[in-house]
Amino acid sequence: MLALFLAFSLALSGCNSKSEKSSGNKKEEKKLEIFSWWTGAGEEDGLLALLELFKEKYPDIEVENAAVAGGAGTNAKAVLATRMQGNNPPSTFQVHGGQELNASWVAAGKMEPLNDLYEQEGWMDKFPKDLIDMVSVDGNIYSVPVNIHRSNVLWYNKKIFEENNLQVPTTFDEFFDVAEKLKAKGITPLALGDKEPWTATHIFENVLLAKLGPDGYNALWSGELSFDDPKVKESVEIFGKMLSYVNEDHSSRNWQDASQLVAKGEAAMNIMGDWAKGYFVNDMKLKVNEDFGYVPTPETDGYFMVVTDTFGLPKGVKNADDVKKFLSVLGSVEGQDVFNPLKGSIPARIDADMSKYDQYGKDTMEDFKNSKLAPSLAHGSAAPEGVLTRVNQAVNIFVTQKDVKQFIDALKTAAQDL
Repeated sequence: MLALFLAFSLALSGCNSKSEKSSGNKKEEKKLEIFSWWTGAGEEDGLLALLELFKEKYPDIEVENAAVAGGAGTNAKAVLATRMQGNNPPSTFQVHGGQELNASWVAAGKMEPLNDLYEQEGWMDKFPKDLIDMVSVDGNIYSVPVNIHRSNVLWYNKKIFEENNLQVPTTFDEFFDVAEKLKAKGITPLALGDKEPWTATHIFENVLLAKLGPDGYNALWSGELSFDDPKVKESVEIFGKMLSYVNEDHSSRNWQDASQLVAKGEAAMNIMGDWAKGYFVNDMKLKVNEDFGYVPTPETDGYFMVVTDTFGLPKGVKNADDVKKFLSVLGSVEGQDVFNPLKGSIPARIDADMSKYDQYGKDTMEDFKNSKLAPSLAHGSAAPEGVLTRVNQAVNIFVTQKDVKQFIDALKTAAQDL
């Protein structure tokens, strides 16, 4: 009798254990892990607003904000690579449209197509065709763009320019003339924070765009134009000259620190994407066109260097339906309009509510419609990750050594893998 009781107890215990384990797995599968690198001012505000909107619409879905700090996703991409290679993907993750998505994860067979979601949500005519093409391979769409950033923007402190009676430069000749005048007055002309090397690459790609134009710039990354081209050499020389006007402590600063120099009037200008506007407004409490102004970087008027943040559906996730619900909110007018005004970007959709955006947002939307587009190298759209890594290394060496020939040779070596 005792033996029978013990057997029954053990069986009951096993059932309970199995039930609890099953329940635990179910709970774990239900948690929606949103992986990004949005931890800075402006970008974090936008992400939290988006997650709050999602919770309002789907209160029963548990959300985990799995953001990893590090400008341009330097740290997050390393963590993501480890997880993806270990077949342990997050529910969905931030990835730049273009080569960062297509060469890294689609080509590796790690992403599910989202054509059905686009059809279900009626998105095919709500996102620009060129943008859908950036997140597509062989007719399959692999991610949902939440925004458009412009990376060819020169930000400037309006008070410094007004007090010194200076005009904002639109050409490189004007830039160097203004920089000399500022330097003579003890004001740092150009703020740079290249503790992470992508920020210097960001400036360099802006010079390349100016001198090559979008067609020539794109030809570099398709292998149709050699880095021996005279215009590339001219770009390198201009870039090197610009570096002579940056703050001495640039290597110990990140992009926010560099933007802060402009915000506080310790530097006059900064070349950065329009996430800097989110930082100026949200963190530094500055006013658009009162405390700071903006123009396209020298000689890029009419060009638009595109950075687009997107999210997709990794293969093998257990909560694919919940991921698609998140993507549907991400791609909705409501989702884009709650996120982008805080992030500093403009919506990827063409039917967003312009009244929700400040003057910078309105100006950028108009420029996006009317400018020639080019994908950003520094932010993963123009070339595969391996090429970008080698370019960043070459830029980092050039910043300290200023050797034009060595730099161009390094770029040619990097381009062999295009």
